Amino acid sequence: METLSLFPLDTRLDDKGGLWLGGCLASSLAREFGTPLYVFDEATLRTRCREYRQALAQHYPGPAQVAYASKAYLNLALAQLFAQEGLSLDVVSGGELYVARQAGFPAERIHFHGNNKTPAELALALDEGVGRIVVDNFHELDVLERLAAERRVRVPIWLRLSPGIDVHTHRYRKTGLLDSKFGFPLETDAAERALACAVASPHLELVGLHAHIGSQIFDLEPFAEAVALLVDFAAAMRERHGFELRELSPGGGWGVPHHEADPPAPVNRYVQAVGQAVVEECGRHGLALPTLVIEPGRSIVAPAGVALYRVGARKEIPGVRTYVSVDGGMADNIRPALYGARYTALVVEKANLPAEETVTVAGRFCESGDVLIRDIALPRLAAGDLLAVPRVGAYCLPLASNYNLVPRPAVVLVRDGQAALIQRRETFQDLTARDLPLAG
Repeated sequence: METLSLFPLDTRLDDKGGLWLGGCLASSLAREFGTPLYVFDEATLRTRCREYRQALAQHYPGPAQVAYASKAYLNLALAQLFAQEGLSLDVVSGGELYVARQAGFPAERIHFHGNNKTPAELALALDEGVGRIVVDNFHELDVLERLAAERRVRVPIWLRLSPGIDVHTHRYRKTGLLDSKFGFPLETDAAERALACAVASPHLELVGLHAHIGSQIFDLEPFAEAVALLVDFAAAMRERHGFELRELSPGGGWGVPHHEADPPAPVNRYVQAVGQAVVEECGRHGLALPTLVIEPGRSIVAPAGVALYRVGARKEIPGVRTYVSVDGGMADNIRPALYGARYTALVVEKANLPAEETVTVAGRFCESGDVLIRDIALPRLAAGDLLAVPRVGAYCLPLASNYNLVPRPAVVLVRDGQAALIQRRETFQDLTARDLPLAG
């Protein structure tokens, strides 16, 4: 895979080595908005949404929805864009729900996930009219039953199940194992007990089942296995408890190549495998096809994002390593430090030059682990050069911090040569906005 293929759809290099994103010159964006700067290509976002919807229409004969996983990255502008593209939305906190509603996202198209939703968050979800609440544990069943009874409403829910599937990904991204904080395990009697409670509840309407086995997965087999386990369970619960499976969500988690060495991960292959598995398993058990809900997050926003950093100091250690530091790092992208995530980069305005040196791109923060890219071959870097890192649209900004009290970066959306600021850069004043001085 070539480095340029990892950049957003509307990307090109000019004959001087200049990098253009969404019709905007990257160096001009950096001068106008400063660095570090996160640039999102609108064409890539909309294309990825449509690829998922079209793939579902092609490969699944029943009703279907695409629900964007907000935890990958959400702000007002993106929530509005996803609403325009006809997606549903997964949220996992009152904050994500608030942003979605502030953006005007339809409440009935929102699904509320999370393993420890507070009573206040659940109450907010009920008062906002959220479409589905994904129940994760017995405590939540009890709280939701009480809140619904107080409001004299019947709440449509899914149960989140833990199918006990191991996947090839970082251990922090495995969410479907028996030893997991998420969901009712299928490997014990917990899932059936939860279903029996939900079916018997006068205030909860169990309409579907959900699972999520992990993220950044490139193997199709675990997704098909998860579908099989969910449908097997649904069929058994129909016989024992009269449960009718109307909605089924095997979650998301399809991988995204972030580095030249990563395998390709076409959306169509993933959707075809999941859709085919649901059709085959429901046919085997004589079940009507449920509404199939898939929950992509990373695979929609990661390809759309590019981070622009300004190069500063160099440290050359002969025979060991050359460090080149940039003005961002682990506070805006902790994924290399947290997961060992690999990225690549281009040198803006030198992208057509041959590599002259192998360097390690380090961040500016006071941790030895603050390394963005280890051992990358690039044209010789000098202070003031601009580095462009692709595939940063997912989980970088949601995990961003104010470590060392450095303000978080600005975010722009580019399209057809126009750049719109959709999240301003934090200021020093923002850093003290919540502080209170000593009394007296």
